[in-house]
Amino acid sequence: MSHVSLVHYLTVAAVLFGLGLFTVMTRRNAVGILLGVELILNAAALNFVAFEHFIAGGISGQVFTVFIIILAASEAAIALAIVLQVYRGYRSIFSDQLTDLKN
Repeated sequence: MSHVSLVHYLTVAAVLFGLGLFTVMTRRNAVGILLGVELILNAAALNFVAFEHFIAGGISGQVFTVFIIILAASEAAIALAIVLQVYRGYRSIFSDQLTDLKN
């Protein structure tokens, strides 16, 4: 059985971050963009937990991760409410079709 080191965690976090960035940059759908942002936040949380586990010195990584989870949950709730309101007004959630703002 092999040992999982810090490099393995950082590699997974880098892949998550890259996939999230790719998703944000290529998706036209607002929900797809939100999923990309969630992947980026999860990559940051994984980094915090990994550094806290492998580097001695308290629970600061876990505290930051709890804040990231709270931030991600509130971001998802607010962003989905905005997406629903945009859909009500424009009948579309594609980001490239939303170029003008109403009063």
